[in-house]
Amino acid sequence: MKLLFLFLTFSTLKVASQKYEPFQGKLVYSIEMADTATHKFIPTRTMVIYTNDTIVRIENETNQLGKQVVIKHTLLKKSILLLQNNGDKYAIQTDLSKQEKNKKIDSLKSLITYKKKFGRVKILGFEANKMELKVKGKKQAVEILYLKQFSPKYIDAFNEIPGLPVRYYINTEDGVAVYTLVYLEKVKLNNDLFGIPIDYKKVSFDQFMDEMIKKKQDK
Repeated sequence: MKLLFLFLTFSTLKVASQKYEPFQGKLVYSIEMADTATHKFIPTRTMVIYTNDTIVRIENETNQLGKQVVIKHTLLKKSILLLQNNGDKYAIQTDLSKQEKNKKIDSLKSLITYKKKFGRVKILGFEANKMELKVKGKKQAVEILYLKQFSPKYIDAFNEIPGLPVRYYINTEDGVAVYTLVYLEKVKLNNDLFGIPIDYKKVSFDQFMDEMIKKKQDK
């Protein structure tokens, strides 16, 4: 599923200065289209997140490329995308600190304003706070639910809000997708989850694109 907004594709890994409860364990989000008429064409999927609080592994299904795995280090600000393409396995490396300096991303973020709302909603036994997101030029605001005790750094969206988003919306080429937290488990994880398999070729994004172009030309 291709994201239409670049600022939602990559995390800037910036979090508020407030203290968060360290989280180690597993998070599962359901992903479904907001337009119920598309449910029979685009079934509900899941996004699974594992974290030891410093390193995060995000497993996602996409319509174009199948399963994708992102492993990111929140302190070193490095990210690896594990991707399979026609039998070849790639570990695409990204320096997130350079993305923070990207003027295009900064300009997109400047179009968004956040406003806290009154009231709370129960999600998995937790009291979720409300926040309103407004995009400049759009009449309708979007409501985000978040848990203020956990950091937003574990997912690649809305890192500017003061907590972990547990219900949020993302625009995609197929329409608006709704992400809802459906499972949360605190558990010690095996460090192997955060490693790069030895059969994956480490490349930069530019190197990966060069290989894809070359393969297309060779056909």
